[in-house]
Amino acid sequence: MACAIFVLAATFIFSQSRKDTVKEQTIVPVTLKKKKFKEILPAQVLSGEELERLNSQSVADALRYFSGVQIKDYGGIGGLKTINIRSMGSQHVGVFYDGIQIGNAQNGIVDLGRYSLDDLEEISLYNGQKSEIFQPARDFGSSGSIYLQPKIPVFNAKRKTNLVIRSKNSSIDLFNPSFRLEQKISEKISASFSSEFLQSDGIYKYRYRKKYPDGEIAYDTIARRLDSDIRARRFETGLNGSLSNGSWNVRGYGYLSDRGIPAAIVNNRFDGRGQRQRDENFFVQGSFRKKIFPKLETQLKAKFAYDYTHYIDTVSSIKIQNQYIQRELYVSNSNLLALTSDWDVSASIDFQYNNLNADLVNFSYPIRYTTLAAFATTYRWNRLKFLGSVLGTFISETVEKNAASPDRTEWTPSAFLSYQPFAGKDFTVRAFYKRIFRMPTFNDLYYTMIGSSLLKPEFTNQYNLGFSYSRGFSKSVLQRISVKADGYFNKVEDKIIAAPNGSMFRWTMLNLGEVEIIGTDLNLQADLLFGKVKVHPLVSYTFQRARDFSDREESYFGHQIPYTPWHSGSFSMMAAYKNWSCNYSFIYVGERYDVNQNNIQYNYIQPWYTHDLSFQRKIEWREHQFKASFEINNIFNQYYDVVLNYPMPGRTFRFILSFTL
Repeated sequence: MACAIFVLAATFIFSQSRKDTVKEQTIVPVTLKKKKFKEILPAQVLSGEELERLNSQSVADALRYFSGVQIKDYGGIGGLKTINIRSMGSQHVGVFYDGIQIGNAQNGIVDLGRYSLDDLEEISLYNGQKSEIFQPARDFGSSGSIYLQPKIPVFNAKRKTNLVIRSKNSSIDLFNPSFRLEQKISEKISASFSSEFLQSDGIYKYRYRKKYPDGEIAYDTIARRLDSDIRARRFETGLNGSLSNGSWNVRGYGYLSDRGIPAAIVNNRFDGRGQRQRDENFFVQGSFRKKIFPKLETQLKAKFAYDYTHYIDTVSSIKIQNQYIQRELYVSNSNLLALTSDWDVSASIDFQYNNLNADLVNFSYPIRYTTLAAFATTYRWNRLKFLGSVLGTFISETVEKNAASPDRTEWTPSAFLSYQPFAGKDFTVRAFYKRIFRMPTFNDLYYTMIGSSLLKPEFTNQYNLGFSYSRGFSKSVLQRISVKADGYFNKVEDKIIAAPNGSMFRWTMLNLGEVEIIGTDLNLQADLLFGKVKVHPLVSYTFQRARDFSDREESYFGHQIPYTPWHSGSFSMMAAYKNWSCNYSFIYVGERYDVNQNNIQYNYIQPWYTHDLSFQRKIEWREHQFKASFEINNIFNQYYDVVLNYPMPGRTFRFILSFTL
């Protein structure tokens, strides 16, 4: 309550009215409208000004404000950042960039720290899948999905060129300039180009505190993180166009980085470990969408991706210097037929090619051919909405050495339902069931001395029941309130785990795991108006009980799985008055246990929380705009680990200056 009063007081002085500039401009190109009733399950969304004001450096930072997610952050700017939705595992999360999934056949994980917020218009999270059937078959194939939507060029009536120049600096020796150029080529075609440079020595203070099992303190000191430096470049170009009853776009993306890999701080050792990673990631993708007949629409998508990784470890007892190259080719065709005004059916077919090369001894050099076929339907009857789909997955693999994984054929269904009980009231109840699987990665199957080509896919069964309610008010301080609540049960079968095989240097991959997750997600938003001051609070809360039922003979049978808190949540309050704005946010992650699985005191990890605050000021000069932002992250200098022994930064400051030409 004290924090809220503080923010409101600060808001009165330092807040700014929110301007929806998109409404005053024309978007090029114009895309086709979608039927509203298709959105059966609402997404969690951050977009526009709301996304800009959060104290976030990367996509991973912004996703912390969603309910039902766990972010693993290995520390600093250069550390790996991954997301896990409802405790089903990072490999079960599909991450889509401009409508096409970001792939990683090697380990199935997408490092969200690589993706900047500067070029994004919207981030949305879906449990199960989108309530949209006019999409590639690949979009049906994840237990949860993150969609990153890049900005589409926007021009007013007089301008043909937009240029935004931005510079970010922080107390962790961060130098992060960027620019975005947009050009209106014609009434139907626009282009954009953006680039970003990021450099930091990654040095920050942290507290290292270790206790013996009897509670006696072994170490308690303030040290400096020395192995989280990064030097990265990102560039992106896009071409967008509209045509009669359709639209198209082409996008190219490149990311080059050289970074230190943060090591675990153990045994009172604080120096850098000499582990480094160099990445080169490129992709080119395009999409085409057109209504062929009044009731038939088609969509084509294609992508080629190239990923190079060079991992170096010169300090460990076993010196390592490995190189990996991944290639991916993806094509998709989707078709939507409107049988009636309330009944649609769709059919989609995708093909994907993946290969992996590595300079490892006796490496298998795997190639994977994946064909996906999806059939779906949506139907509306009065206030009842239904979506049903079935996905067929056909996988074949070849290798140059060793044994290949057997061919796989799987059919997986899903069903979504929503009902509005009261006419004229924005109150909806919803439910869904989905069964889906994830294929073992190339590392699971073929990594030298570890992989097992006989691994089976990992299945998830999801059950969800929830409701949403929204209401607007006139002539009141409270302008609008909306509530979303969901209860769910998830079961993971044949979970893939790694276990030692004879020594700590030889491991094997096994299908032994079974995990059951019971949880609740709650989201609350409101719009308040105090005179000319607009205030927008957001609250999210998650409860999860995720227990391991793999083996009754194990001591950890029925225990909470590692790194899953029982309670977590966030609170943010955005406020605006004229040309000032203010944002306060609070994130809380409750008690957890580490990877040793047994829920005992020795493996206990304390809760962590952070308070962040930012102020923004806009200055209009002729037709141009300056924007200055000052941020304080981790205001109270809390020392905490998201992942045990990977300390996060304490209090940091960041200054952002941008100019729109």
